[in-house]
Amino acid sequence: MRTVILPKSSSRRRLSVAGLLLAVCLGGLAPAPAGAAAPVPSAPAATDPARELARSAHPLTDLRPLDRMIGSARVVGVGEATHSSAEFFTAKHRIFEHLVEEKGFTTFALEANWSTGLLIDAWVRTGRGDIEAIMRDEFQESYRLWNTEEYLDLFRWMREHNRLHPDRQVRFMGNDLGYAGPNLFDAVTSYVSRIRPALLPHFRELYRDSRPAGGVEEWMKGYLGRPLAERRRMAEDASRALALLERQRPGGGAGAREAHAWAVRHARAIAQVGTEYAHDFATPEGVAAAMLYRDRVMAENTVWWQRRTGHRILLSAHNGHVGYVTLDPEQYPRLQGAFLRDALGRDYVSVGASFGRGSFNAHDTGAPGEPLRVFTVGPLGPDSGAHTLDRVASEPFYLDLRRTTPAARAWLGTPRPDRNVGTAYPWPGDTVPGRLSASYDLLVHFPRISAARLR
Repeated sequence: MRTVILPKSSSRRRLSVAGLLLAVCLGGLAPAPAGAAAPVPSAPAATDPARELARSAHPLTDLRPLDRMIGSARVVGVGEATHSSAEFFTAKHRIFEHLVEEKGFTTFALEANWSTGLLIDAWVRTGRGDIEAIMRDEFQESYRLWNTEEYLDLFRWMREHNRLHPDRQVRFMGNDLGYAGPNLFDAVTSYVSRIRPALLPHFRELYRDSRPAGGVEEWMKGYLGRPLAERRRMAEDASRALALLERQRPGGGAGAREAHAWAVRHARAIAQVGTEYAHDFATPEGVAAAMLYRDRVMAENTVWWQRRTGHRILLSAHNGHVGYVTLDPEQYPRLQGAFLRDALGRDYVSVGASFGRGSFNAHDTGAPGEPLRVFTVGPLGPDSGAHTLDRVASEPFYLDLRRTTPAARAWLGTPRPDRNVGTAYPWPGDTVPGRLSASYDLLVHFPRISAARLR
């Protein structure tokens, strides 16, 4: 398997191709960028920040106050401080159910590939296919962390909701660009064959090298093994196919414009994957450009879906995608949350997550081949944010970081270390100082977490 070298602070380590595409997920609670306002001065020593935070904290068992916190937001990004802990996944499931029933939300979006999202969406709406097989086949490589009993429970709930409420369907979308499955190419070429059959051979030729053969893992491992010049030629071909489809006029009849819009979006998703892999991952500048492009595209895909469908969306991703402030501006210049705030303003609300101690699944960077295994970590020191948050309540709770007491705001505005674990562990920067109030609008804290149940 080809690997690339990524500098991380003063150290260098090897990273898998798919791990690289998800590497930005390692960010999260982050320091203020250069030029940002100075941190709020610390609260007086006599003030107990845990007591001040408790004044506005709500137990996670009562989600009614959440309605006021998110207001009329169209997209709510809910983060996670590890990529594979049960409590983060089950909390998102509960929050989505609540938002569907009480606030009219209708889409669950995940940091998964666009083509994967189409397959899961078809199952939750119609029951077409085998959801367990879809998860097994699609959630591979670093996306393997999504193939859990917790997500299967969510998808089954969505399917049952749609069976019971055909007039209030919920949907699923993937907003990522790590892989474009055959179903995506079929959607585009089938549309072309209906409205412009004479162009079908040209589209097939433009897609000839990009269309995957074999499984997701095989494709993701092999794509970046191609020479950079070849990857760039493939990206150009995919972009030419997109431009050609955009120039076509929609066919006639009812729904023609809608069908054209979705076909173009699918072609754009194919082009996005090609463009991502056309970056030069052998250089720090290329990595930074790829990570910037990825977060921008994930935001654009989410916004397109929201505006096209009119749905209110719960967006599930790592803290390092839903937040506003980047950990490492040189390698990860800007996060999806910042792009979403640009596009949606107050219609985007960011919810971060933190934890005190517990377990998670991750690839072991200290073992040959970086196998996926369970890690268990104890509490951080008294200077950490989690140390204080653990004293707020013994059970999970959430609070609005925008509406707290002055003393609590001072504490939230002071950089403090906390854990944010991505697809691999340990990793330099897993524990970083960050200002919670600069990164998120809301925060959910779990004193203890446990590893998700991988399938």
